[in-house]
Amino acid sequence: MSKFLNITELSKTLNLVDTKTKKPLNHIIRYWEKEFKQIQPTILKKRRYYTEKQVNLMKLIKYLLKEKGMTISGAKTILKNNINSLDDYKTNSLKAEYFRKDLKIKTKKILEKIKKLKR
Repeated sequence: MSKFLNITELSKTLNLVDTKTKKPLNHIIRYWEKEFKQIQPTILKKRRYYTEKQVNLMKLIKYLLKEKGMTISGAKTILKNNINSLDDYKTNSLKAEYFRKDLKIKTKKILEKIKKLKR
């Protein structure tokens, strides 16, 4: 991914979509922007655009909040103190667990594409 994503594309990428209406939950991203100062989208003509680095940060925030059940304050502490920066190679660290999960998802997508190509 080398392009910018707008807020709706980011919502879909993060799977922040209402299950009934299928509408993206952009308000969650806007709320996270207020809470996490590291998220600073580029705003052009009143539209938010996110870089690859910001998308990865949002994925980590979602992982900490939604999957690990952390509070906003706990996630802020991890990001602020850069906890796990030295734990990249420890197999039981939060960061390693997040990257393992992310790698599994990417691998699954690649395998699905290969299966489609074989057909």
